[in-house]
Amino acid sequence: MITLHHAPQSRSMRVLWLLHELGLEVEVVTEAMDRSLRRADYLARSPAGRVPALLIDGRVLFESGAILEYLCERHPEARLAPMPGQPERADFLIWLHFAETLSQHSAALTQQHVILREDAMRSPVVMRLEAARVGKCYDAIEARLAQSGDHLLRSGFSAADVAVGQAVYMALHFRRLDRLPHLGAWMDRLSARPAFVRALPGAEDRLYPQEFYAAWEDPA
Repeated sequence: MITLHHAPQSRSMRVLWLLHELGLEVEVVTEAMDRSLRRADYLARSPAGRVPALLIDGRVLFESGAILEYLCERHPEARLAPMPGQPERADFLIWLHFAETLSQHSAALTQQHVILREDAMRSPVVMRLEAARVGKCYDAIEARLAQSGDHLLRSGFSAADVAVGQAVYMALHFRRLDRLPHLGAWMDRLSARPAFVRALPGAEDRLYPQEFYAAWEDPA
């Protein structure tokens, strides 16, 4: 049995999505995004106290990018990643890990808009800067899709689309897709995939109470 320690609307969503794409049975243990992740038994699985943690093949894996690579190499028949030495392997790795660049900006915005509950603790400057950085990431994905076609790899859908698509899904809470036709159409295709839909949280499990958070302005 595969067990995934997962928090809705976090990086672990990309692992859950890929597991569904692979058609694997998984037991999902839902974790709260709070200090409970610092408990001793969980730190034994993920030493930084973060999700995801995946129990598979008699061991525990953490770090979402590493987990996606491992799952793709464990299931080469699914053709969700070029294997080492194959064409597009470098492109696959670049875009798989580009997801983390975008996710870091979304994490900073999540802290500002959601975690810090008092206005005095928030920084309008940080909010505007991080939203602008999200926009730069969007531009990079738009440019790639203008070259590669329907997916990040010219050969078709891959785990790179899962990783970056999930990162964009999170970032859309803070910056909309304006005048980015390739990126918008790509997200429409990804969000229609049954495995993506299965990985979405229920209304009661959402990390974000709002669908969109505009940059907060200091009333002073």
